[in-house]
Amino acid sequence: MTFTRKDLLGMRDMEAGEIRHILNTAASFREINTRAIKKVPTLRGKTVIHLFYEPSTRTRISFEIAAKRLSADTYSVGTSTSSMVKGETFFDTLKNLEAMKPDLFVIRHSASGTPQRLARRTSAAVINAGDGMHEHPSQALLDLLTIQDHKGHLDGLTVGIVGDIAHSRVARSNIWGLNKLGSRVIACGPPTLIPHDLQQMGVEVSHRLEDLVPDLDVLMVLRLQKERQEQMLLPSLREYATYFGVTEAKLAGAKPELLIMHPGPINRGVEISSEVADGGRSVILDQVTNGVAVRMALLYLLLHREEETA
Repeated sequence: MTFTRKDLLGMRDMEAGEIRHILNTAASFREINTRAIKKVPTLRGKTVIHLFYEPSTRTRISFEIAAKRLSADTYSVGTSTSSMVKGETFFDTLKNLEAMKPDLFVIRHSASGTPQRLARRTSAAVINAGDGMHEHPSQALLDLLTIQDHKGHLDGLTVGIVGDIAHSRVARSNIWGLNKLGSRVIACGPPTLIPHDLQQMGVEVSHRLEDLVPDLDVLMVLRLQKERQEQMLLPSLREYATYFGVTEAKLAGAKPELLIMHPGPINRGVEISSEVADGGRSVILDQVTNGVAVRMALLYLLLHREEETA
């Protein structure tokens, strides 16, 4: 299969074949990350600009490592280091950056839809590294790759997602991706954190984690953002941890081969206990490792799409 997209903006509009192609490409790049010298000339002469207008550690560093391992020239821009602190508008900043002829922008922004607006205004490729409460496609792709690694397939699996579904771009991207590849998805959380239209996305809903666990092959635990309590969506973090925090006690009825996932950063003792996060079921660090390979694959596929279609 060829990859002809100019941009990678979300999982919702992707075909199952495209997702599989990305996962297969990522798997082929993993070997580079095990070498003594982790660098190949694949993207030599290409310029990648990272625009991170939200705090990030895993995603930003992962994209930067991916670009450098493919020999791209990389530059990073954040809110505190851009001309926006001098009053320049976001899109004026982008027009000036585009005038420097980069090949690809990686962007994270708190406003949903910003990567889409950027993609319409630039001839460079654009990767959405997380926009507001909308999508986070590269996180979903690395999650899918991690599940595939451990289960051998995605079709027919039952995947639970527990936590703040309503405000999670990670959940949305995973739901689209899992549905397209044939997984059954069940969302779990307090009613105030479950979107009313979730079932229209092909997702089942549960409000009791213990009832859900025995059916699961994979459990994705979402970070609980503490501002939800300030917005009166939760009585307290302690109550959330009591009913929805993932502990060994709540996993008592789980399948032996259940996978535990978390996109990070982790609030230990709130959405997940240290015993579970660091336990034998956890593949959290595998997710981080796969993030580099997935992002290498995305950079390669977007910047070599002309060659693939030639």
